[in-house]
This record gives sequence, C-alpha cells and structure tokens, in this order.
Amino acid sequence: MLKWILLTVAVGAEVFATLCLKYSDGFTKPWPVAGLGFGFLTALYLESVVIRMGVPVAITYAIWAGAGIALVAITSRVLFADPLNLAMLGGMALIAAGVCVVSVASHAHATV
Repeated sequence: MLKWILLTVAVGAEVFATLCLKYSDGFTKPWPVAGLGFGFLTALYLESVVIRMGVPVAITYAIWAGAGIALVAITSRVLFADPLNLAMLGGMALIAAGVCVVSVASHAHATV
C-alpha cells in the first residue's frame, strides 16, 4: 500500500512542478523556479523509491506520466483557462487505456 501512496505523492509533485513551470514565466521568477526544481526532484526521487519497492519501471512510469498528463491538463484548464476539448479528453482516455494495457501485460509476463 505504501508504494501506491508514494507514487500518488510523486504524481502530485510532478503536477506541482509543471504548474510552477507556467508560473516561472520563462525561468524569470525565482520562487516558481525553486518550486519546479523541488517538485521534479521530489517526483523523481519518490518514483525511484517505488521502483526499488518492486513496482516494475514500465508500470511506475506509465502511471506517473499518464496521471500527470491528465491532472496537468485538467488543472491548467481550471487555473489558466487552457483549452480542454473532447479530442484532448479522448487522448487522455487512450493514455489511461495504455496504462491498463501496460499493467496487464506486465503481470501476464511475470506469471509466464
């Protein structure tokens, strides 16, 4: 259970860092730049801990990247009025489906 909590925190840190990238205004504002550095370092460290705990790299990365993409798209829509249309939502659904395929395929391979 702890590994999934840590992966969730890693996703949150990555989303935080990506949003700080927007607020950094081209790396001209020091606090958002510090936030994005902290967020990305935290996310990568936690992802490495989850991998060390036994979650396969492909599953860890697929969940981290897929959830990050979806959460950044939704959050940036709310905070910055960025576009979010049906085609984009469909793309995120395909990413989620891909994460499921990677997870199932990884478990199927492990039992062979």
